[in-house]
Order: sequence, then structure tokens, then C-alpha cells
Amino acid sequence: MKKFYLTTPLYYVNAAPHIGHAYTTLAADILARYKRQKECAVHLLTGTDEHGSKIEQAAKEAGKTPKQYADEVSAQFKDLWKHLDIQFDDFIRTTDERHEARVQAVFARLREKGDIYKGTYKGFYCVSDESFWTETEAPPDEKGRRLCPNPECRRPLQAAEEESYFFKLSSYQAPLLAHYKAHPEFLQPPHRAAEMVRFVEEGLRDLAVSRTKVTWGVPVPGDPGHVVYVWFDALLNYLTATGWLPEGATAPGPDEYEALWPADVHLVGKEIFRFHTVIWPAMLMALGLPLPKSVFAHGWWTADGAKMSKSKDNFVDPRDITREFGVDAFRYFLFREMPFGNDGDFSREALLKRYNSELANDLGNLVSRVTNMVDKYISGETPGKPDSEKPSVVKEMLEKSPQVDAAMERLALQEALNVIWTGVRRLNEKVDKEKPWEMARTNPEGLRVLLHELVISLRIVAGWLAPFMPQTAAKMQANLGVRAFPGPQTPEEVLAGPGSRILKGPPLFPRK
Repeated sequence: MKKFYLTTPLYYVNAAPHIGHAYTTLAADILARYKRQKECAVHLLTGTDEHGSKIEQAAKEAGKTPKQYADEVSAQFKDLWKHLDIQFDDFIRTTDERHEARVQAVFARLREKGDIYKGTYKGFYCVSDESFWTETEAPPDEKGRRLCPNPECRRPLQAAEEESYFFKLSSYQAPLLAHYKAHPEFLQPPHRAAEMVRFVEEGLRDLAVSRTKVTWGVPVPGDPGHVVYVWFDALLNYLTATGWLPEGATAPGPDEYEALWPADVHLVGKEIFRFHTVIWPAMLMALGLPLPKSVFAHGWWTADGAKMSKSKDNFVDPRDITREFGVDAFRYFLFREMPFGNDGDFSREALLKRYNSELANDLGNLVSRVTNMVDKYISGETPGKPDSEKPSVVKEMLEKSPQVDAAMERLALQEALNVIWTGVRRLNEKVDKEKPWEMARTNPEGLRVLLHELVISLRIVAGWLAPFMPQTAAKMQANLGVRAFPGPQTPEEVLAGPGSRILKGPPLFPRK
């Protein structure tokens, strides 16, 4: 059976993980948890990119070998993903034997086919971006300097002239444009598509895919003076992780290609969208393999209005935030604050405001009020299956489920949370309007019905929130009498019947 296969980029180990890395990986985890709720078999791949001149340089500065340095930083990524409650199925490193052996097999196959050939590269190289640029692409500025054309880099380029292997990227201009036209879902979100189409229409040049002046990388098979270009190496991880091999090649590791490929979604930052939607599909076309169904590029985070950078020392460390606000509040804020796909700004003040108004007040206070009233007025009794024909707030909640599902399927994560929060606020309005504390004196039977509706509705809300805030959702449903399952129930499961007695607990989100 084909699994839903989604991936994050491989994160470069030249520095410790920060909020940008966490953002992509949390989005993948949220989508994976949502799909699992829908009883879909899921395979989430993440990992680290560990080759190239930048890693050589960073390791040298740290007084370590490149492998020692990569081991330490890769472990930091794994540790942070565990801390953020991210459930990945595979973690691949480009230094893994299973990966390196398959990269060499792919390189040999494309050279055999004629899609890779030997030549001489003359132009400019950006160590920071690990990117090649021509004289035309990187003209001298007013001071005679050649700077990286990437507006987010702009570092000085190194003149480069060396023997290199080239990939015939130029041969795939027409096939790429045809694929974009036939499969508009490939370039996501839609507002990023035009830029890639325009880039390819302007013409593609063959890509240098080996280096002789770098030693830390995968050796080119049969030509050990060359190592495989870091981007060619890293992009192949999505395929090498499945166990795929060219016919006749052998390498260690299990074969899950049939169950996984093609990938359903590659999640990437917008700065590497071009690599994933131009170079990567061309490589797959050269191998005669199906292309991923979609590549989704999200935006960047700034910090208090400024671009995050090492020189400014303003990278946001997720651990600093979670120590103060908790993991689930951090997960919630990232996807509530801005539409997934756009740029956003992170500030403690914005997080504090949402934490107190939305999590502590709207949600946490509502759960406390309802569980306390059920305990006080009806001895903690939990509801049976609701009458689906009778107008109720439960029906109002269930009518929102298709909206939540539609938004999640489109990766419109903020939109999904917006719908969920209209439900949370509707429940608060219901409590304020009906005044259960007065009904306790005047209409005890009506009070029982109302409290049972509120309990069921909050169980539904918890099911919606589970992908975003898994621990919070589990606590909510435990408080609301759902304790027979290892995790939060879906809206459909919530309606199956009664649960255990209401369990009052501490506030979900104490005010700060």
C-alpha cells in the first residue's frame, strides 16, 4: 500500500537548529499527525545535509574533523525534534552509507546515459550558498566586487576554474515547463509558481555537479579526485531514503520504494524552492522516475522586525521559548500568527498576547469552567451519544469539520486554526448567554443537556487541535472523560458514546 510520503529539507549542519528549521519540521509533523488521524499510512522523512566546503570550514574553525562536527550538530537536530514532540519515521544523514552508496550509483547511471559529462567550469562560487554563478549572473558592482546574486546572501564570490562534471540541466527546460503546465499542483503555494516558470523560460544552463577543490563529500565513482556537488548529493536523499537503486546496482538498506515513491509533499523554505522545483525534477526525469506530487515553499521568520542572522546574534532558539511558554504554545503560535507560505515576524510580545488571550482565556478558561460546572452541578456525569437530529451547538461544531479538513489538505494551517477558534469562541458565547449557574436553579434538566453539549463540543475541538497541540489535546479529552484511547479522539470517535467521569485538572495554560 502506498504511504503518504512527506519530507522536510535536509538541514545543513553548519550551525545549530533555530526557529526556521523548527517551523518547517513542525509543519510536516502537523500534516503527518492530521493524516494519521484520518487513518492514512504516513512516512515522514527528515535529516541533515553534512557535506561541502562550508562544513569543512566550520569543522576546521571548531578544531574538529568534518565527521565529528557533523555528528554533534546532527544530534542537536534530532534532540530538538524530540523536544518539540515531532514524530518522524526516518532521519537520514548524507554521511550515511545507505545514502552515499546510492548517490554514487545514480551518478554512475547518469554518466553512463550521457546526462552527466566531464568539462571545465569557469565562473564564480559562493561558499555560503554552495552555489555556482556565471559572469553574467554575477556582474561586478560599483566597487568591482562580484557578490552572490542571492539577495539574502550578497557575500563575495570566489573565482573558480576547475575540471568538473556537468549535469545536462539545459536538456530539461521544455519537459519542466510542460510538467508545470500539466500539474499546477506541483508548484505550491500558487503565488510562488510564476517565479519558477519565469526562471525556466529564461533558459537553463548545464549544472556543475562535482568539485575538485573540496574533499569533504561523496567521491565520484571511478574518479576519486572529484567529489559530488553538495546540492546534487543532498537532493537525492528523498529517493535514497526509499531504498531505490538503478538496475544492477547494490547498496545497504531496506527497499521501500514501492510503498513511498513518488513523494506526496516536499516542504521547503522559499530560498531553496528553485533547487527543488528545477534541478531536482530534472534529475528525476533523467532517471526516468515519477516526480513528487508537490513542492510547498513557506516563508521566512524575522525576529522583532529584523532578519535573523549569526552576525546580529538574533536567531530565535526554540528551547528558550518553550522553557517560558511550553512546547504546545510554541507550536500553536507559529501557525496561528501567519499564513503558512508567507513571511512572518516573531516576537515574545506577540506570543505573550496570543498565549493569554487565546490559549489561557479562550480555551483554557473554557475547559476549566465546563469541567467545574459538570462536576458541581451534575456530579461529573459525562454525556451519551447526542441526538443528531436536534439543533445543538454540537451540530454547529460538526458543520465546521469539513472546513477544517479542507484547510488542512491545502496546508492552509492558519486558516484551519481560524476555523477552530471560531468554534472555541462560539462555545464561550454559549456559556455566557445561557448562564449555566442560573440554570442550576431554574432549569436543571436543560442544564444537563447544555453541559453535555459543551463537553462533546470541546472533545471535538480537542480532536481538531491534536495535530497542532498534541499534549494539550490529550489533556483536554482526559479532563472531558475520554480516557480509553492513547491519544485525542477525532470528531467522529467523540460521537460514539459516553466516556469516563469528568476529571478536573490544573489550568491548561496558566496566565503569564
